[in-house]
Amino acid sequence: MKRIRGAFQALVTAFRTLTILPVPGREAESMASALFWFPVVGLTMGWIVYGFAGAVDWAASQKWPEAAAFAALGGGVLLTRGLHLDGLSDWADSFGSLGDRERMLKIMKDSRVGVFGVLALISLCLGKWIVLVRLWQLRAGIWIVAAYVASRAAQVELAAGLPYARLEGGTARGFVEGAGLGQRIVSLGGAAVILYALFAFKGLESLALGVLVCELFGLWCMKRLGGVTGDTLGACSELVEFTVLLAAVFLH
Repeated sequence: MKRIRGAFQALVTAFRTLTILPVPGREAESMASALFWFPVVGLTMGWIVYGFAGAVDWAASQKWPEAAAFAALGGGVLLTRGLHLDGLSDWADSFGSLGDRERMLKIMKDSRVGVFGVLALISLCLGKWIVLVRLWQLRAGIWIVAAYVASRAAQVELAAGLPYARLEGGTARGFVEGAGLGQRIVSLGGAAVILYALFAFKGLESLALGVLVCELFGLWCMKRLGGVTGDTLGACSELVEFTVLLAAVFLH
């Protein structure tokens, strides 16, 4: 009974961390335990965004793919309260500074958004919209679900595989320092099962590509920062999500 209660609390923490959904219940004592549920939360988020975009597409009589794509993009931003996009912009500003480790970490902690952050946000959102338009034209919008599952699994891979970069701590420290091999195996295994069930081997191919992007990004994080932060986890999620959506156009 205690284990079941603990698992439910971890699920609550995962939903409250990744979404704005008002999930009832107590949160887990160990934030890292929520990582086991990230692919499941990603699955839920993907269906919500896909359903919302599908409703807009239906209202437009399936004749306005640009509107459906915008609904999918906007719905994802609202559902996540822009959390990962904020991480992407902070990481881009630090990356563009060409500074040393301490300067990059300081820039990521600054709440202000610089030129590189703005350019990263515009480029990614525009790129996502273009790809989503094409997916909707191909009647393959369901690949949104794959992108959400793979990108949330990538967060776990990065958090559990690398140390936390800030010595003074931060918002993501509890997730990173308590994570390990168990979270990586369960997360990737769960994501693989979900994607295979929905997309067969194409789903596994998209997951493999997302993991590759995640690992390459992780190598950069270790080389330049000595680990990961909450911002880099969010940036990685956005990059993997876009990669899977782009790959889906060719896989479809």
